[in-house]
Amino acid sequence: MFSYRHGYHAGNHADVLKHLCQMLLLNKLAEKDKAFVYLDTHSGAGIYDLTSAQAQKTGEYKDGIDRLLDADCQDPNIRTYLKLVEDYRKFNRYPGSPELARTLTRSQDSLQLMEWHNNEVQNLRGNFKGVDNAHIHHRNGFEGLVAMSPPKPARGLVLIDPSYEVESDYQDVVTSVTQAHKRWKTGVFAIWYPLLAKRRDRSERMLKALSSISATDVVDIQLKLLPQDQEVGMYGSGMVVINPPWQFDQQLNALLPELVTALKDWPGASHSLTWLARSE
Repeated sequence: MFSYRHGYHAGNHADVLKHLCQMLLLNKLAEKDKAFVYLDTHSGAGIYDLTSAQAQKTGEYKDGIDRLLDADCQDPNIRTYLKLVEDYRKFNRYPGSPELARTLTRSQDSLQLMEWHNNEVQNLRGNFKGVDNAHIHHRNGFEGLVAMSPPKPARGLVLIDPSYEVESDYQDVVTSVTQAHKRWKTGVFAIWYPLLAKRRDRSERMLKALSSISATDVVDIQLKLLPQDQEVGMYGSGMVVINPPWQFDQQLNALLPELVTALKDWPGASHSLTWLARSE
């Protein structure tokens, strides 16, 4: 868990899906004047240099944000997301989830940013120097989520996106979300996860456990861009959202077809939106 650096993957197709969902959720919260809290359990550095050795080694951003910027997308939410990131891209940078949250929150809102990696938390502090409503915590995000629940005000969003480089991350997601939800039933929980080759994938068990959290709505969004039978790497990624706001699913259903068209390399690429649980 201490070796993972998101700089290798910044701006890839998984970031695109994750940050589109994050933007939609934060914008929904901001529709009301009441303050809210944004919690990020695995914040990373906050902003990434796409000319760095890490980003250049993989070049994953070329098949993610760069491909989307080159596409002629018409969906208004995709266009809003691109407007958020295009100024960073002009300077060879990409905004991570904390930076996107900073741009989408207001002075009355607060950002609680957790990061456990020693070097990354220092980078995060440097990138957020002078941001008055951001609070940075050098701690394990799973533990921190439970300890901070419920936040004040008890209105807000949690983004959880561990590396899943260790198998225990899947169970840690379930355990921490279950415990936090017991304390904070009105919170919106957004969990990113990779879609991996069958012999490595552990997401189905995690999704089943998250769908069983009582008396709540749970929606799962998946983007599949490569054949599942590949032996290494991600063939796609997903976002599962607990307590999604009204019309969040409609916004995604409208943009997902265009997103797949813009990002696909494989004719079998697909998307899905599935309700895993409904409280009604």
